[in-house]
Amino acid sequence: MTDSPAFAPVEPVSPTRRLRQRIGYQLAVMDLGGRGLALIGGLILLAWISSGIYKVQPDEQGIVLRFGRWQQTAESGLHYHLPYPVETVLLPKITQVNQLQLGTTTSVQSAASNGARDKQMLTGDENIVEADCTVFWRIKDARLYLFKISDPERSVKLAAESALREVIGRTPIQSVMSDKRAQIADETRDLLQQLLDREQAGILVTQVQLQRVDPPPQVIDAFNDVQRARADQERARNEAEAYANDVIPRARGDAARITQEAEAYQAQVGNLAEGEAKRFLSVYNSYVQSKDVTAWRLYMESMDEVLKKASKVIIDSSGKGMSGVVPYMPLSEPGKPLQKDARP
Repeated sequence: MTDSPAFAPVEPVSPTRRLRQRIGYQLAVMDLGGRGLALIGGLILLAWISSGIYKVQPDEQGIVLRFGRWQQTAESGLHYHLPYPVETVLLPKITQVNQLQLGTTTSVQSAASNGARDKQMLTGDENIVEADCTVFWRIKDARLYLFKISDPERSVKLAAESALREVIGRTPIQSVMSDKRAQIADETRDLLQQLLDREQAGILVTQVQLQRVDPPPQVIDAFNDVQRARADQERARNEAEAYANDVIPRARGDAARITQEAEAYQAQVGNLAEGEAKRFLSVYNSYVQSKDVTAWRLYMESMDEVLKKASKVIIDSSGKGMSGVVPYMPLSEPGKPLQKDARP
């Protein structure tokens, strides 16, 4: 019995060698040879170089990184950077407005443990309130935003809580819950922007909305009673001020009218007395100059004043010059004029 021939072991073909064999076969089929390799290499090089062309949209900023380090910031338009892996480009949205809620919790466990305590703040008059607000922000400088802070949303949240606590901490509770909510929101926005600029966060705070400011649930009923009592006090004060504003002007007007009437009466009486005094002095001077004439004139004036209202006239016929006077008795009643007879 003869021995069977020995078989040589088969060596495994590496993937690189297999790819090289396949490329060589394709080139041989297309009859390109070395010139084909150069053409393919040129096309690959051209594609690699052209991969550095990029476009920045109007709502973006282009951040060019060279080996992971910031190189430049490109505005909107068509630009070029060295191809990968030398340079890469990041295109963050700088006009997109992000929204952050303060005072809300994301899980039941956190709400039960730290949710209420995180929302509680101390006011300027040492009262405790719970405040919720919403912060709207966007990217102002993409380079600072990407490389100066590691967690932008958490940084904004911490800075916003600090700013809100500081503003509420110097404001009385009555102002916080009533007429100064918009002012508190504006002050919080300005202070938050200052904190972020100090940290070079590259973030612009566009708006802060103060949504809810209430006392803790454990004391809200008592606080509402106090608020109602203060409202009643304010209403009573307003009513009293309205009554005072109504009564006091009228009283002042009456006092001014009485004063003016008294001054007018004083002037009238004074003028009358002065006139009577002057008339008496005039009569006295006339009497001194001509006693008989003045005395007779005074007598006649007095008699005229007395007799002009009398209904009877007595004539002394024995007097001088009285013989030609004919007595006449009117037929009508004394004091009434005669009426003519009415004829048809």
